[in-house]
Amino acid sequence: MPHPALAAPCDLIVAGSGAAGLACAITARTRGLSVVVVEKEPVFGGTTALSGGVLWIPLGPHGRQQNPQDTREAVQRYLRHEGGALHDEAAVNAFLEHGPRMVEFFERETALKFVPTLYPDYHPDAPGGAAVGRSILAAPYDIRGLGADMARLKPPLRTITFIGMMFNSSNADLKHFFQATRSLTSFAYVARRLMTHMKELALYRRGIHVTSGNALAARLAKSALDLGIPIVTDCPAREVLMEDGRAVGLRVEHEGQSLELRARHGVVLACGGFPHDAERIARAYPHVARGGEHLSPTPRSNTGDGVAMAEKAGGLAEIRLRDSAAWMPVSRVEFADGEVGVFPHLLDRYKPGVIAVLRGGQRFCNESDSYHDVGAALIRACEGQTETCAWLVCDRAALAKYGLGYVKPSPMPIGRFLKNGYLTEGRTLAELATRCGIDPQGLEATVSAYNGPAAQGQDPAFGRGSTAFNRYLADPNHAPNPCVAPVAQGPFYAVKLLMGDLGTFDGLRTSVNGQVLRADGSAIDGLYAVGNDRASIMGGNYPGAGITHGPNMTFGYVTAHHIADQADLDSR
Repeated sequence: MPHPALAAPCDLIVAGSGAAGLACAITARTRGLSVVVVEKEPVFGGTTALSGGVLWIPLGPHGRQQNPQDTREAVQRYLRHEGGALHDEAAVNAFLEHGPRMVEFFERETALKFVPTLYPDYHPDAPGGAAVGRSILAAPYDIRGLGADMARLKPPLRTITFIGMMFNSSNADLKHFFQATRSLTSFAYVARRLMTHMKELALYRRGIHVTSGNALAARLAKSALDLGIPIVTDCPAREVLMEDGRAVGLRVEHEGQSLELRARHGVVLACGGFPHDAERIARAYPHVARGGEHLSPTPRSNTGDGVAMAEKAGGLAEIRLRDSAAWMPVSRVEFADGEVGVFPHLLDRYKPGVIAVLRGGQRFCNESDSYHDVGAALIRACEGQTETCAWLVCDRAALAKYGLGYVKPSPMPIGRFLKNGYLTEGRTLAELATRCGIDPQGLEATVSAYNGPAAQGQDPAFGRGSTAFNRYLADPNHAPNPCVAPVAQGPFYAVKLLMGDLGTFDGLRTSVNGQVLRADGSAIDGLYAVGNDRASIMGGNYPGAGITHGPNMTFGYVTAHHIADQADLDSR
């Protein structure tokens, strides 16, 4: 039988159960609206559950304690620099005004809790950039608080767990795992984490103490369920129901039936953007347009449903940004059970003794820049080529100390990765290059030119280690530059990088309040978009850790208040 929540009209329907959709649903419910959330997958959490769980919220309650000197003027200056010609002053001002309020509301009224991070902005030396105080992280959560709904929480990304154990996005947590064989304190920390996790696996068949995006998704779902908001899973939205130019509901599929769910005050699309819409990314992603491969670690169900439904209802989705997505260099991981995973290269690129090279053997960027900046540089560097790819290269010392991609540091074995081809080994740089398909002379020349200055901690070619963000995810115990060391001691190793994304930037044109707009700029009555279905307010740039979740939850909150305000006016 269909879920009872689908049997009667409600005030508001939200399609999608990620952070933006649930933030909107929860806010609307606290304003007195009846809300139903429908989710395409059999599990809830969307892209959020796979993410780092970080929010960029300048001038929020946590950030003001860390950086009391920060000002709205500085943040505005930074975002004008980042957005460039596509800077949206009205949307940015709304984000800065309501972001701190959103955080205060959720921490006061719901199960959502945040902790500060030490993340610098991704471009801290740019005008208005900050070295700390603008990024917060969802606090860890014991998912037993979800009760029976624990089974419906989307599991974390397989490639970034260790036997299912999650690592917090905070560098303070991760550093213990890198130092476990060199520090008694870190060894004890890791041992405690492992023992706790093994106990959880024995009792519950999954880790119950979740972190990062899994914690954010779990806390939001707990808050929604506590408020009586149904989250109906296995319920894909197929069409926005329109009457006289107004959105009045959704056509959904559930348990083999096509159902019409009516909504009195609005429909909110929060379906996760279009990273797996093959036709749309072929137009939006330059490397795909020229025939290259794209491997996104986002949910495969993010096929652009919200964008397509809005277009059919008259909305405008534009491909207008130079960078249509949050680029992420990734690698393909083949598991023993036959599953193919996608590994996002979030940490290895920052470590000393690891460099990235193109097919010609040359470096092309500062490897310690943000994943989006490195991805954008890779796309530009491979312009005119069919395949957009690079290789991370290191020597045996760096591999043993830091690992490389999905390959873990010593003492974890590397044999299976050499056997399945994920990791390539060469006794010499020339041998490594030949096995990878890299120009041997080019690689040897690059490493030779790099190694001399690197021995003194310098990188004159790209300035690696020159910013607070470069250094944040590097090795603080490596001197004089935590990001730079020679690639000197064979054997040498490489992992092939391909392009992926963490979500799309291009999307539906909306008003500041989230109303879906037509090509002529008029609003479609009753139809809203939040999250990655809505075009990013950052102009295709990526200013800091949490630049997706921060605006997405903020505008989910803003949109809900707008809908509730309109409902109040309609009732008078």
